[in-house]
Amino acid sequence: MKKRTLIAGVGAAVLVAGSAAGVAVATSGDDGDQTVSGPQADKATGAALGYTHGGTANSVERDSENGATWEVEVTKTNGDTVDVRLDQNYQLVVIEGDSESSGDQNESE
Repeated sequence: MKKRTLIAGVGAAVLVAGSAAGVAVATSGDDGDQTVSGPQADKATGAALGYTHGGTANSVERDSENGATWEVEVTKTNGDTVDVRLDQNYQLVVIEGDSESSGDQNESE
């Protein structure tokens, strides 16, 4: 009986560990935003870089502005930094200038 219980317990632990591998991990920054990593964040990053035609993704966060689900901060190849907001299906909601000097601007690149 004990062997069966032990085996079942080990199997459950492996199952839980395997399930956790597909979950995004969120951490809170100093400003209270949740920076996210994991497969979903990677998908948001890829989509954002597609909309900006390249560049470097600086951070990925959960977002609720303008009906968005994701916010990816991207430094474009020309040096401008923008916030790319995406919906739950990784479709573009809006691209806004991130720097204080540029103000909020919608871009349709």
